[in-house]
Amino acid sequence: MKSILITGAGGFIGGFLVEEALKRGYDTWAAVRSTTSREFLQDKRIHFIELDYNDQDKLEDTLRDHMGEWGRWDYIVHNLGVTKSTNYLDFERVNHGYLRALVDALQVTNMTPDVFLMMSSLSVMGPGVKGSYEPFKSTDVPLPNTYYGVSKLKAETYLQSIDGFPYTIFRCTGVYGPHERDYYLMIKSIKRGFDFSVGFDKQMLTFIYVKDLAVGVMDALERGPLRKAYFISEEKAYTQQEFRKIVCEELGKKFVIPVTCPLWLVKVVCNVAEWVGKVTLRASTLNRDKFKILKQRNWQCDTSDARRDFNFNPKYSLREGIHEAVQWYREAGWL
Repeated sequence: MKSILITGAGGFIGGFLVEEALKRGYDTWAAVRSTTSREFLQDKRIHFIELDYNDQDKLEDTLRDHMGEWGRWDYIVHNLGVTKSTNYLDFERVNHGYLRALVDALQVTNMTPDVFLMMSSLSVMGPGVKGSYEPFKSTDVPLPNTYYGVSKLKAETYLQSIDGFPYTIFRCTGVYGPHERDYYLMIKSIKRGFDFSVGFDKQMLTFIYVKDLAVGVMDALERGPLRKAYFISEEKAYTQQEFRKIVCEELGKKFVIPVTCPLWLVKVVCNVAEWVGKVTLRASTLNRDKFKILKQRNWQCDTSDARRDFNFNPKYSLREGIHEAVQWYREAGWL
């Protein structure tokens, strides 16, 4: 039986990665903290392990203890990361620093897996060429313009700098589905009769349903080539109007007021929200980093490498994914 470690297992994506790993019969280990919610990690087959990325010696000792009793993991999916914070240094500390700590510890303890898959982000590419709606390609040079994107690119670069290290990198577009909260807020706003968009120029959005992402991760672990980075997205791109129409039809909403916010106003709101977050010590979804993401016009990417190398083929269209997500939100009492 193959064994797998999934870091960040208590998060939105992590729960679905664990579920897919169990479905494939892996001996599945979920790396969590003592304070991590295990609401979506209830399967009795899950093994839990706590890893302290802030203490290198302790991290290495934990891995040695695991190695002595259980052996090494065949696969590791590093899904741990920070997407918003009241302190931008957290992006560097967690997204780059924690990955580096884990990778170093794996090498010191001779626990390097067959494949180490890092969950990165399309944000590493930056805004692209202004005015261009050409999909990002694997040959394009990443030029991130956010603290989040820079931290993810630094983590990618560290993996690439280690000779022979068996990494795979997933540069994911917007991930949505049950349990997710950011797209949920957009859906909730539409249910209330308002759909907010940013900027007046055309914006092309891309999505990946969380279950398709989980399947893609496991397929890449099992049969993908090593030392490559892949764009992960549903092939079709959508405008904000198309997204709104799909959500309205799923909600049975007949009338919604579209509100287009000028970029200058969104920038002000993001700055204020970030300041409030720092004062209250609660990370805000809206901040200066998020503003740069919101104003980006093109999120299209070329997924042909993933399709060719491990037959990446998302089953869910946005319409099908929204249907399933909304159904879950309703049953959970969120909508």
